[in-house]
Amino acid sequence: MIGTGSRRGHEGAVRTDAVHTDAVRADGARTDDAPSAGTACTADAVSAGAAALAETVSAEAAASGLGAEMVRLMRLFAAWTQRAGFECGAADRVLLARLVTCGRCRATDLAADVFLDLSTVSRQVRSLVDRGLVERHPDPEDRRGSLLGATEAGRAAYRSAVRRREAELTRLLEPWPAEDRAHLTRLLKRLNDDLVDSTYTSLGTGQHPVGEARQGDLHA
Repeated sequence: MIGTGSRRGHEGAVRTDAVHTDAVRADGARTDDAPSAGTACTADAVSAGAAALAETVSAEAAASGLGAEMVRLMRLFAAWTQRAGFECGAADRVLLARLVTCGRCRATDLAADVFLDLSTVSRQVRSLVDRGLVERHPDPEDRRGSLLGATEAGRAAYRSAVRRREAELTRLLEPWPAEDRAHLTRLLKRLNDDLVDSTYTSLGTGQHPVGEARQGDLHA
């Protein structure tokens, strides 16, 4: 998905990187002046310095670095999916994922579930229907309305996209320590959950209802 060469395209240094480097250098200088007690002491000093640094990084500074990396991730992921020749774009996959994992639903419910306005979803649905990935079914509760459902071709396209995405991420994460992989998943899920709650609050419905599946939980 993302080659190591693409790191040269990182736009702008994250401020916390420079601070971290200075902290590590300072710790190294202090341990050089003291009597050596083995490499364990140096490692402990660096770890302590990093931990102290983490406590002093403001939310504003963290947001700056995280925002830059999120934009970079989205750009690189979009470029990878284009090179990989995915049948559906990102917006299409969001709607397909909902219909595949949760079954048929009305367009209004689909729009609410993915936090998009109905006009946007309607345009995307028309495109999916024209390509044979989604079909309309009579709504037993409303003769004037219809239910949207994924076709077999739509389900196949969705499953193929998930397999290819997971295979590429597996390749990238394979060299990582298991602890780092777990931390990444846990923190990203926490960020997504907070974004969901924030969206519900901005819509005037309060926090996400307890006991209900969060938006995105079922829509890989």
